[in-house]
Amino acid sequence: MAKWTAFPYDNADYVYDAAALKKNWARLHAGDAEPLPKDDKVLAAWALYHAGEFQKATEAGLKAGGAGITAANKAQAIYANYLEKSEKTKLALFMEVAERAEAQAAEEPKNANAHYLMAYALGRYSQGISVTKALAQGLGGKVKNALETAIKLQPKHADAHIALGAFHAEVIDKVGSLLGRTQGASKDTGLAMYKQALKLNPASAIAKVEYANGLVMLEGEKKMKEAEKLYAEAAECEPMDAMERLDVEMAKAELED
Repeated sequence: MAKWTAFPYDNADYVYDAAALKKNWARLHAGDAEPLPKDDKVLAAWALYHAGEFQKATEAGLKAGGAGITAANKAQAIYANYLEKSEKTKLALFMEVAERAEAQAAEEPKNANAHYLMAYALGRYSQGISVTKALAQGLGGKVKNALETAIKLQPKHADAHIALGAFHAEVIDKVGSLLGRTQGASKDTGLAMYKQALKLNPASAIAKVEYANGLVMLEGEKKMKEAEKLYAEAAECEPMDAMERLDVEMAKAELED
């Protein structure tokens, strides 16, 4: 495995030992509702993930196997999304996650995060190759079904609600509401998903950022003020781990644009 780009911020506040990780688990996993692992090796992989050691977390999770696959997939997907510089490598990393998560979902059909991470990776891959092209390849339906399955299995999965909201918004933004309907995309459903995500995880910077993006895609310029307010709120969020820090920094960058 080539050396990945390091997490670019000070991670001192995001280093958790096993006891601290268990204590903060519910807050750290308010987005993905991942159950606290029973296996210490899996817990250690998650500790690496939260500290922004994405490459080590991926390797440790794959080595641990079982629930460690989820930690590995999330670490790799988050790394690819935020820190990988090469577009080609990024797409390959997403595809690898999607394939691993799909295999995991086939083995454990009731594992909400297997379905979610497959959808997340495929969704980001689709954005990378262009949403229109991805829809033509039939990836839209795959993403939508996986997210709906994740929500059915775990109704409190805030991140799956965000991603499903983004699916509806992206499709309508790229192909219009009429064509979007053929992909099962609807403006009302999209907005409802974002709202539900924020209700489930009100402290989430990424929920606010994605909701802001979705509002502009679905409602246009008239929602710009509201979107800016959401970015400002996201920028004020207190990050508890490396991923949340990346989300907050992204919100700050949006405000500066």
